Amino acid sequence: MNRLTRYLKIGMSLLLTATFFLGITTGLTGCGNNSKQKDSKNIDTFRIMIAPYQDADTLLTGLEPLGGMIKSELEAQGFSIGNIDITVGTSYSAVGEALSAGTADAGFISGGTYVTYDDDCDVLLTALRKAVNKDSLDARDWNDGTEEKFTDNLTTYYRSVILAGPSKKGQELAAKINAGQKLTWDELNSATWAVMGASSASGYIYPSLWLYNNYGKQISDLNNVVQSDSYTTSMSRLASGQVDVIVGFAHIRAKYADNWISKFGGTDDCYRQTNVLAVTDQIMDDTICVSKSSSIMSDDFKEAFANAMINIGNSEEGLKTLNVLSHIGYQKAQSSDYDAERAAQNMLKNK
Repeated sequence: MNRLTRYLKIGMSLLLTATFFLGITTGLTGCGNNSKQKDSKNIDTFRIMIAPYQDADTLLTGLEPLGGMIKSELEAQGFSIGNIDITVGTSYSAVGEALSAGTADAGFISGGTYVTYDDDCDVLLTALRKAVNKDSLDARDWNDGTEEKFTDNLTTYYRSVILAGPSKKGQELAAKINAGQKLTWDELNSATWAVMGASSASGYIYPSLWLYNNYGKQISDLNNVVQSDSYTTSMSRLASGQVDVIVGFAHIRAKYADNWISKFGGTDDCYRQTNVLAVTDQIMDDTICVSKSSSIMSDDFKEAFANAMINIGNSEEGLKTLNVLSHIGYQKAQSSDYDAERAAQNMLKNK
């Protein structure tokens, strides 16, 4: 009986030891699977956030087919996507923050936003746009009575303009520019400005750089500034006289002229009620970036997503959908493409 008891104790000890090591092995195997989730071909949710190029409703309505297009393109490359969640950020910075935190896997953002957050995200693609028929640095060339129109030429850059509206102050500033005179800082500072978030290239950074190069000042030095949540809001404020001056991409009138009277409250043609006060240096086009903190962004998936967006941009249906972003295709990008943007931001930071 004692011998039997001893054997049972030994057997139980061996069983517990085996169970213990089996548990460790299982645990290690589970950790191994978790570490490989980033390389999985099966992805539950792909989260894409869009910067507020326009108001959220307009963007989400126009981009509604995009999720299905991306899903189909990725499936063709061997990736099974359960759900594609496309949202619009409350600001450019909000999209950058989401990419940094990994709460967005990919983002459509300006070059300025990318550079601001490039420690936490990688640039995949640069957007292509149709060039505008005006590219002069002389503001008067933009106020010659002819409309800005898109050409068939493609470009990877654009410019920003400082645009005066129909308010009394806006017209005073425009009259001086069109007479070939230079505005003083005090004259500019006496106007009310609408700007975008501080990480927006055309809505903040490059207009600030223009002010710095010409007056040793920047937007943060202006006395009367309001921040808009979208360019739609800025144009609406300009048309209604709530602000005297706005800043934005150089083709902003070409994009919104049809809405100037019908939606924004303008009382005459957009081109007759607005004037360009200044034109900035070239700005690299918008980007598609991916989060370095994302749990799904493996090298293979980044490559597949980049190829998917290029294919979408090459299709008739894709171009129709991307029109709401003013993108007409994409080409692969590298970080060094945005070195000029980094120089612009560094100059402003080191002022």
